[in-house]
Amino acid sequence: MTLRGNILTPGGWLHGALACNERITAIDGAPVDPASNGDDYILPGFIDLHVHGGGGQDVMQGGDAVQAIAAIHARHGTTSLLATTMTAPPADIDTALLAIGKAVRERRPHAARVLGAHLEGPYINASKLGAQPDFARAASLAEIERLQAIAPLRVITVAPELPGHLELVRALAERGVRVQIGHTSGSYDDGVAALEHGAAGFTHLFNAMSGLHHREPGMAGAALAHAQYAELIPDLLHVHPGAIKVALRAIPHLYCVTDSTAATGMPDGQYMLGRQVVHKCLGGVRLPDGTLAGSTLTLDQALRNLVGLGLDLADASRRVSTNAADYLGLPERGRLAVGAWADLVVLDRNLQLKTVYIEGERLDLADA
Repeated sequence: MTLRGNILTPGGWLHGALACNERITAIDGAPVDPASNGDDYILPGFIDLHVHGGGGQDVMQGGDAVQAIAAIHARHGTTSLLATTMTAPPADIDTALLAIGKAVRERRPHAARVLGAHLEGPYINASKLGAQPDFARAASLAEIERLQAIAPLRVITVAPELPGHLELVRALAERGVRVQIGHTSGSYDDGVAALEHGAAGFTHLFNAMSGLHHREPGMAGAALAHAQYAELIPDLLHVHPGAIKVALRAIPHLYCVTDSTAATGMPDGQYMLGRQVVHKCLGGVRLPDGTLAGSTLTLDQALRNLVGLGLDLADASRRVSTNAADYLGLPERGRLAVGAWADLVVLDRNLQLKTVYIEGERLDLADA
């Protein structure tokens, strides 16, 4: 299979041809400013490290829900993702992880590759639940090791200020797990200490964490001052565009996630987010008290939002693909290079998706 157009490679834009089967076998072309012609854009497939649901399905349902969610997000250019759990009783988390583990082992046709799980809780601060149900509790390494045997935990969100959690952060980091700081009332100093113990990033930056004040910089201040990586929800509801621009200037490898829910791709109405009832209305998802409860964002819209904020297309592409791959240590994803997986998207000049390829499999959006 050969695609032609403006190809975004790690070395810059080329105008030419990309050949692939399951992996990219050749890229040939000449350097180009893509504004100089009207051809399509060929970009790395999107990578979403925080996905709760889509198409009416929620990860916590278990069963086939994870596979259905992976198929919904594939139609929006996401070629790989982390299925994300909610704070919940142990049995609920086990049910979700059993389904995630199966999806990791068996990618279905026309669905994004499920890379593993993002365990968002229950090891969070009960004072910063956000839309999480009130099942927060302290973590134990033994429990996490048990959960790892059910499904690969690639990312775990923790509140580092809770007793014993700094030692847990170090132990998990030594095992290669990406520990993120989130749903936290911790201070700036708590954030710095967590980073020193091996924490790697921050969960939905600015949301459900202590904010920035010039005399109390808070957890957001620790991220802006010290983080190399952090995830952010660019739906323009969770974070003001001005704050997004601050984060883009401060955090070198900031990457974007959807924090998408079952309401993604669905009409306004009532849906489930774990054990919580949420309501989709006017493009947002909220608890009955008005608290934001995840989003309906997809990464193709995230890309367009970033470009609308002034990022050039190459930088916006890195924020929805390459940086997330690098964060998980996946050099064969998130970039268009010979030998990498043939995960890619083709967009028209208005940044609308035309075609998605997942490990070389073409997804015809017209028939999806």
